[in-house]
Amino acid sequence: MVGFLRWLRSIMAAVLNGIAKFTFLLILIFAVLLVVGLVRGDGLPANTVLTMDLRDSMPDSATSGLSFSGQQQTVMNLVLALDKASRDGRIKGVVMRLGNGALSLAEAEEISGALHRFRDHKKFVIAQATGFLTSGLGDYVAAAAADQIWVQPHSDFKVSGGAAGGLFLKGLFDKIEAVPQIAKRAEYKSAADMYMEKSMSDADREQLTAVTNSWREAAVSQVAKDRRLDPEKVRAAFDDSPQFAEDARAKGLVDRIGYDDDALGAGVGRAGKGAKPFKITDYIRDQDFSAAYGANLALIEAAGEIVDGTAKGDLFNSQAGIASDDLSEANRQAARAPGIKAIVLRVDSPGGSVTASDQILDAVKKAQAKGKPVVVSMAGLGASGGYYISASADKIVAQPGTLTGSIGVLTGKVSVSKSLALAGVAVEQVASGKNTMMDSAIEPYTPEQWALLNRQADVIYRDFLQKVAAGRKLPFEQIAAVAKGRVWTGADAKAKGLVDGLGGFWTAADLAAGLGKIPADQIAIKIYPRRKGLLEGLSNLMGRSQAGLKALDGVRALMALPGIRLALEALASAPRGGVELKAVNLPREGELPGR
Repeated sequence: MVGFLRWLRSIMAAVLNGIAKFTFLLILIFAVLLVVGLVRGDGLPANTVLTMDLRDSMPDSATSGLSFSGQQQTVMNLVLALDKASRDGRIKGVVMRLGNGALSLAEAEEISGALHRFRDHKKFVIAQATGFLTSGLGDYVAAAAADQIWVQPHSDFKVSGGAAGGLFLKGLFDKIEAVPQIAKRAEYKSAADMYMEKSMSDADREQLTAVTNSWREAAVSQVAKDRRLDPEKVRAAFDDSPQFAEDARAKGLVDRIGYDDDALGAGVGRAGKGAKPFKITDYIRDQDFSAAYGANLALIEAAGEIVDGTAKGDLFNSQAGIASDDLSEANRQAARAPGIKAIVLRVDSPGGSVTASDQILDAVKKAQAKGKPVVVSMAGLGASGGYYISASADKIVAQPGTLTGSIGVLTGKVSVSKSLALAGVAVEQVASGKNTMMDSAIEPYTPEQWALLNRQADVIYRDFLQKVAAGRKLPFEQIAAVAKGRVWTGADAKAKGLVDGLGGFWTAADLAAGLGKIPADQIAIKIYPRRKGLLEGLSNLMGRSQAGLKALDGVRALMALPGIRLALEALASAPRGGVELKAVNLPREGELPGR
């Protein structure tokens, strides 16, 4: 027995000794890598040209999903990276590619502002496009912020104006005997029209005409300023589209005719001896924008649809949305942090859940009550619930091209019992309680249920109006007149009192710094909410089987088909009985349904 114990002790000692040696080895490797990293730095040469590819769409802010590659390219990461690069003496300029129509006007306005701040530090910007391949305005507005615009020979220049439209499903529903019952408050809340109408309503046509005209005027004004052209000449040049790049050059809209490598070569040559290109995505990945030393300004990012609860994204399925628990907690953390003097709430949302929006608004108000001024910076969307969570802010800033307002509600459902019967499917339900199955998509509302639903819509709509009137410190009647579910551009919303100023993130940050008594040259930003770490994602990863992953890939491929995607998007956005603060089917300049 004694011999066995000695043997066991020797085994355990050997194991512990092995663990200690392995731990020491890991520490040694980490130390060596740290020293090597410090010696090598971030790999940037003394003369560097950042390259930026804007040909694919990107979110405004980071989502709750995970990435092995670190920081993702978002509009806000580009804005913060360009600000840091403007003060980095090694970076001499930027060469960016665009032209595929990926940028909305509001995104382009934000990037344009960031590029101008970058150029103010005596840096250059060159834009290059294979062609401006869509009629939308965003890509060209971003390009106009550059020192030079290069376009490939004989390529299309289609930049023209804004366009908007909608899908109307009532005719389809009639054919399949589906019954849509959607209540809206009020006449401009066109998200309901998708299900209830066969064509565009007069109210929707009125608001979309105003939106597209406002977009075009905002773009013309910005391009005329950046290109030093007469606005009438810009309008006339846009009206000549589609045209060739050479035609656009003759009108002063393009500087050089050349290919992508020609533009990059010009940028590298301009940067000086030994200059090399460096991708801005790599530059972003090497930075940590989430917590500056001595942070005094909180940036709370709220992008996506507003939902109740917490984010459920994981490594495979990023949930790009605003989870009410998470965003409310982010506001509470910023309010509790003693060093934080003010908050910028970055909003890019079409809205969503009433209860989730109200929870977030309450958290914003409580942060203000703790003495933390809040300034909202609206990105492309600050509509419906997106406007609701912004309503109490000390100041609201939007881009001229931002879609905001849509102060209204909708509720209802599409019942499909007859549709299922046409396909030979029978559905029967049993429930206790008079209205237990009221929200079921099987049977239509009874007259009593329809009256109850409309009462809910009236109560929540009036509460929405009262909260906006209180937050904006404006008469209830004035807010009621500009609400009615109508969407406005930022430029028009300012004239109606719904926003305080026009500009991007840095405009909002400067306002917040002023309200928080932060010196303009001492702004240090901390980003909320905290992003998930890799280990949290790996814990979810362990539960995935290879068979399940292959099946998931097949489903994703099927759902990516354009026809299926459009139908699923329309049905997914349909109300399901609850009252919603949502603005779906919103226009994007240059895009028509089904594109």
